[in-house]
Amino acid sequence: MTRTLLIADDERNIRLGLQAMIERQYPGRYRIMLAADGVQALEAFEREPADIVITDIRMPEMDGIGLIKALAEKSAAPSLLILSGYDDFQFAKEAMKHKVRDYLLKPIVREDLFAAIERLEKELAAKQEVMEKLAGADRYREGMRIRTLEAIWAEQGNDESSVRARCEQAGLQAFEPLYQVAVVDTAGNQRLAMKMKEELGARKPDGRTLWFENKDNNLVLLASGTEIAMELAQAMQAAAGNSSEVAIGISDPGQSIGEVKTRFEEARHAMKYRLLFRRPEAGVIRYSQVKDRSTAFPVPADVLRKLANMMGTDRDAEIKGLLLELFGAKALDEAAIGYFEAVSRALNEHVFDRVFNAYGEASVDIIRMYKQAGSLYHFASMQDYIRCVESLLLDLNDFVRGLKSAHVDSREMARALEYIHANFDKDISMAMVSNHVSLNYSYFSERFKEFTGESFIGYLKKIRIGKAKELLESTDDRVYEIGRRIGYDNPKQFNRVFREFEGITALEYRQKRFAEKR
Repeated sequence: MTRTLLIADDERNIRLGLQAMIERQYPGRYRIMLAADGVQALEAFEREPADIVITDIRMPEMDGIGLIKALAEKSAAPSLLILSGYDDFQFAKEAMKHKVRDYLLKPIVREDLFAAIERLEKELAAKQEVMEKLAGADRYREGMRIRTLEAIWAEQGNDESSVRARCEQAGLQAFEPLYQVAVVDTAGNQRLAMKMKEELGARKPDGRTLWFENKDNNLVLLASGTEIAMELAQAMQAAAGNSSEVAIGISDPGQSIGEVKTRFEEARHAMKYRLLFRRPEAGVIRYSQVKDRSTAFPVPADVLRKLANMMGTDRDAEIKGLLLELFGAKALDEAAIGYFEAVSRALNEHVFDRVFNAYGEASVDIIRMYKQAGSLYHFASMQDYIRCVESLLLDLNDFVRGLKSAHVDSREMARALEYIHANFDKDISMAMVSNHVSLNYSYFSERFKEFTGESFIGYLKKIRIGKAKELLESTDDRVYEIGRRIGYDNPKQFNRVFREFEGITALEYRQKRFAEKR
């Protein structure tokens, strides 16, 4: 492990001499910084804190005593070694009051310098061991606190006294007498969630905050005081580039730690309102902003029933109008989030699921939209959810309409074929048949070809020639008589159509079949 060592002395030769001796004796162990006085040394320490500082007592600008006093105030104070002459002994005694562990008299003796450095190294190693043990204890205590909170928030029916007792066992009463809970949602954006965690993780533990990621992949923060939660929330939002996807719900202040379950529910409830609030301040929503929203908005069952019944109709405009009734301006401005959750569940149950149960699965795009619309919280805003629901309703409407149309068409096509087979010997046309089944002429022509694979004229000819072949083989009627019986008054036309299908005339066909039977 490479340590940083700072040498402060106004005599250049001494600075360089000390550096050379240390680097020869301990190659690669230290990264050495040099300073000509106390001011330079303090500036260097501010840029990069040193593990060990060796300083002369007498220096211009700021002497060694002033430097030692300034360093002693730092949160990560270094191990100190002072250099003094015989005349500076009183100064050396003063320095020893400020946690200086050793001093060396000038001129510096190599062996004394190395022995002092080794003593400092032992000190640093012991300090490191203590810090690691403390950090381990802190991690254990923090883990126990987190597990206690997770259990309390997951369980049902805990009263305030039992919650308090469990929190006291975990040491959570340290957050009293005033605290807040915050819940952070990043709408499933893992990149943003990572930035939030980095921002929280970069802050040194101070006993005033506790945070973790819960089973819903939300960050949860417990913070002392009434402003630190807001400060941290704003810092996290800034770290995410003020993304509109980040929403942070903050509870009302808690006093007793026994209220912590209630405060968590408040923060989680406030966070849900990201769907309704357009860019709240720094993405932060306080429970006090939303707790008075009205719970007196009933889910309009009649609107849902009408929507379900309209699937498969030509009433797109009415469908959009009904959707506006579900998500009207008054509800968006005044209703509690529970209303919109209930509407979402009702749409899933009474409209979307009903369509799929009745008609089976639709296209991949519709299925994808259906899965996304299953929860409000798949969306960054209520408007995004409403747009998705509208698209899904209209697509499902087209889907059901198409299925119904295909079913009706199949039935009507079957009736058309039945009519053709019963009347092929008459002078019938496609106009007569389409009129018989009450379908538009052009639409009937298109659907007939899709249904049979043939044009109307081709299909009629095939029926007639099939019947002619049957009569040619089973009767002695003249050819022109058979032609008339299947709908051709003109013998030439009959023979032309027959040759078109069979490659030979009707008479040749009869002779050929007669010869085959002999």
